[in-house]
Amino acid sequence: MDAQQNLAGLCEASGTTFILALFVDLNGKPCAKLVPVEAVEQLSTEGVGFAGYAVGAIGQEPKDPDIMAVPDPASFTSIPFVKPGLAVVHCDPHVEGEPWPFAPRVILKRLVAQAASAGYTPYAGAEVEYFLLRRDAAGALVPADADDTASQPCYDARGVTRMYDHLSAISTAMNSLGWGNYANDHEDGNGQFEQNFHYADALTTADRVITLRYLLNVMAHERGMIATFMPKPFGNRTGSGLHLHLSLRDAVTDVPVFPGSEDTADGLGLSKVARSFVAGILEHATALQAVIAPTVNSYKRTGAVASSASGATWAPKLPTYGGNDRTHYVRVPDDQRVELRGGDGSANPYLAIAAALGAGLDGVAGGAVLGELGSGPGTPFPATLLHAVEAFEADPVVRGVMDAVGPGVSDYFASLKRTEFFDYHASVSEWETDRYLTAF
Repeated sequence: MDAQQNLAGLCEASGTTFILALFVDLNGKPCAKLVPVEAVEQLSTEGVGFAGYAVGAIGQEPKDPDIMAVPDPASFTSIPFVKPGLAVVHCDPHVEGEPWPFAPRVILKRLVAQAASAGYTPYAGAEVEYFLLRRDAAGALVPADADDTASQPCYDARGVTRMYDHLSAISTAMNSLGWGNYANDHEDGNGQFEQNFHYADALTTADRVITLRYLLNVMAHERGMIATFMPKPFGNRTGSGLHLHLSLRDAVTDVPVFPGSEDTADGLGLSKVARSFVAGILEHATALQAVIAPTVNSYKRTGAVASSASGATWAPKLPTYGGNDRTHYVRVPDDQRVELRGGDGSANPYLAIAAALGAGLDGVAGGAVLGELGSGPGTPFPATLLHAVEAFEADPVVRGVMDAVGPGVSDYFASLKRTEFFDYHASVSEWETDRYLTAF
């Protein structure tokens, strides 16, 4: 059955009347056109056109030809709980018939193909942390739940119950989609939550993160709330991470390759492949941060100089690895997977997973040797986004991930992020006026 018949059949079976043909730019902005089911044949065969420069960070100028978003029927997701008859399908942007090198989903697909060529199928799980906020009478951002004021609100049963309607609606939505939601909890910051779903292949998980962010935004808005994935919306509260659980399977047998056949001195039970994978991530950690922590605000989280109100920031301070210990950059909870804890809520999941896989697979290909438990390369995290961009530009492996489909993407990304930093640097903040207005 071809793609056209697949998409049309999926629409008919689910009662879909409109499709959001969706993709994201390099910053993770969700872009879509609303396509009526009557045009499903055209969508399937031609895609739907966008003026690329208007999209945002997608590597185009006003003079460039249209981006055609070509749907992937395997990603079709019926979401009638948002609007009756509505569905989402994730798309791969093309220009003049070729996959567009600046498209994050296209980049991740290329990394998955490269992993397959090396004999591996990558899997990923993602922990999506977010805040539910509202604006008070003065316009200040505050937790949507006015009673969420405890100094240690994490796992508070009362906080979860007060947000029951929102959390249960999202949980029901995820389970109706077959994602396997298995836990919903209040996180460490006032107003902060996390809702977990089962891992899947790398591309499917990235698609689901984008879909979940969309669902959280629109369903929170319906209840008069703001769902935000901003890494550090409050200086005195825990930031929001995007923790990635990564693993590899044999591309032929589908057997997990991270468990080791013999006990190792550190007791983690990881195979040589897994250990080299972790070593690769640690080796490229400083450059990786530009991709998995890609905003100015990200470095208020990893570089927090004071603990949150709860007493901990839960963000790694150095690129180290350890066992079931959440202070490390790479946590190894068991012999099946490793958890990369450096990413945050502003990360583009396609790029974050692709970059992490690229770093890990480089370690595997080079036989990188993992140091003693608790160790790392000794290089501190970048202090700011600008420092992270400089590390990114100096790292051919992480740059190579960005350029996997075509040249120029890593240069464009670095320029984009450098401009973002200097736009921030050029603004005058309340901190500056408080410190300097009458200081001299």
